[in-house]
Amino acid sequence: MAQPEKKDAQGFTADERAAMKERAKELKAEARANKNREEGERDVLAKIAEMQESERAMAQRIHEIITASAPDLAPRTWYGMPAYAKDGKIVCFFQSAEKFNTRYATLGFSDPANLDDGAMWPTAFALMALTAAEEERIAALIKKAVS
Repeated sequence: MAQPEKKDAQGFTADERAAMKERAKELKAEARANKNREEGERDVLAKIAEMQESERAMAQRIHEIITASAPDLAPRTWYGMPAYAKDGKIVCFFQSAEKFNTRYATLGFSDPANLDDGAMWPTAFALMALTAAEEERIAALIKKAVS
């Protein structure tokens, strides 16, 4: 297992600073060019293509599940990760394990996702592999998130 990266005096690792810089570039691009769906999809697919093979296959399949389950979600990148937005707000995202040197990939949901279930519910799911059961659960979560 990799050693955790040391944080600088401001409390951010080099990976975290790189993600913030990437997000700043994304915001500038969005402001300059009122991105359309095709450009967002191109950006997401380019990010997926940069991933290690094991995570690339998982991210590609999750992309397919999300776009099939919620075609109204707009693909875009968010802090350098594949993400999907509704009305300009990120609903869900895929974070590869490699991104922040963690032991598992993550499918995460932001607060616009309609996953509320009582006073407490999960907003992120660890992913080690995708089987038919996980794919079915992801599709159901995505449909609920955009309902």
